Amino acid sequence: MRNQWQLQDAKNRLSQVVQQAEHHAQVITVRGKPTAVVLSVGDYDRLTRPRNTLVEFMRDSPLHELELDLTRSRDAGRQVDL
Repeated sequence: MRNQWQLQDAKNRLSQVVQQAEHHAQVITVRGKPTAVVLSVGDYDRLTRPRNTLVEFMRDSPLHELELDLTRSRDAGRQVDL
């Protein structure tokens, strides 16, 4: 089972690259250097799907119970000469 393609071969045999990507990621190389990957939609969705929502992330944080001082400083900042 082949999973690495030179760019020219991948262009010439794109349908085969896509068919094989349904089962395993296909690596495209340029001048022998891995450059791109062709993935199945399922693999792509799994990799890009958030693991949890922002609310869940914040709730699960070890800092969840931490009390924060959110009062605004009355300091006007530094003096700027124009």
